[in-house]
Amino acid sequence: MTFLDSTILGIIEGFTEFLPISSTGHLIVATQFLNIEQTDVTKAYEVIIQFAAILAVILNYPTKFTFKHIELWKKLTLAFLPIGIVGFLLASKIKTLFSVEVVAIMFIVGGVVFLMVEKFYKPKAHFIDDVENVSYKQALYIGIAQIFALIPGTSRAGSTIIGAMLVGLTRKASAEFSFLLAFPVMCATTGYDLLKHYKEFNDTNLMLLAVGFVVSFIVAFLTIKLFLKFLENFTFVAFGIYRILFGIVLLAFI
Repeated sequence: MTFLDSTILGIIEGFTEFLPISSTGHLIVATQFLNIEQTDVTKAYEVIIQFAAILAVILNYPTKFTFKHIELWKKLTLAFLPIGIVGFLLASKIKTLFSVEVVAIMFIVGGVVFLMVEKFYKPKAHFIDDVENVSYKQALYIGIAQIFALIPGTSRAGSTIIGAMLVGLTRKASAEFSFLLAFPVMCATTGYDLLKHYKEFNDTNLMLLAVGFVVSFIVAFLTIKLFLKFLENFTFVAFGIYRILFGIVLLAFI
């Protein structure tokens, strides 16, 4: 991996992690396009850029990470449990799904789902616009929806946003709940990967890792802010169309 590769992947991770277009799917495609071999060093790099995205969430919502919001974090923990349990039990089987073909198909499927949900989604006065008001039952349903994100190309953000919209959250609240839910999910996956690949964090790779970390953090931080601004005036239809077109292009080139 070169410094240019590190920069490109950092941009992709930062930009796609919190959008409903699958960061994992884009990284799989990008690494194959750039001919980057999947080594332990590459996996260690992915840990670093994911950690950068976690920090971006904390700095965007600093007041949420206090004991004052412990009730919210209980609900987020409940929403995390389904994917945590299923991901742990089926980890080996999930790894077999990591291919461009699967990514392409799930991009198209996810795009169709977004278009269908948006077609029938009619925000009502009782819809929740503040993540603090999400109920435990709604949090659990959102967590169950997040399980689909274990399939590469589905999108963790996309699954949680769709789940949140279906249980009565506004688009803005759905996105914000997804951002915050990313914290326990990514902490768990990043922590697990860190334990597996900690030996790869040696002096020869530090500059490469630093570049990816900084780029991923900056892009993720800005993406969260811009995404919320986008949702003030637009729907998720554009993301649905993008997913379908991207999936078709991938299938055409496979």
